[in-house]
Amino acid sequence: MLQVEVAYARPEDQVILPIDVPAGTTVEQAIRQSGILERFPEIDLASQKVGVFSRIVGLDETLREHDRVEIYRPLQVDPKEMRRKRAREQGRGS
Repeated sequence: MLQVEVAYARPEDQVILPIDVPAGTTVEQAIRQSGILERFPEIDLASQKVGVFSRIVGLDETLREHDRVEIYRPLQVDPKEMRRKRAREQGRGS
């Protein structure tokens, strides 16, 4: 058995669920086994990205001992646009 974690965060809370899985378990299998989909019904594995320690991976990626599976929420704002907006605002303030 391998020890892994499944993590998901919303603005108001973060959950990290430790689970034991058999060797050869995929990211998707670990997510489903963890019960996190029932806890957070807004998670849509068909559209949301997942990763292992901040590295985007596919749902068929095989896990290793102590991996942390992360389920990412869609971005609400484009990071490039936010930088442009901050730069414009800083330009006005000087």
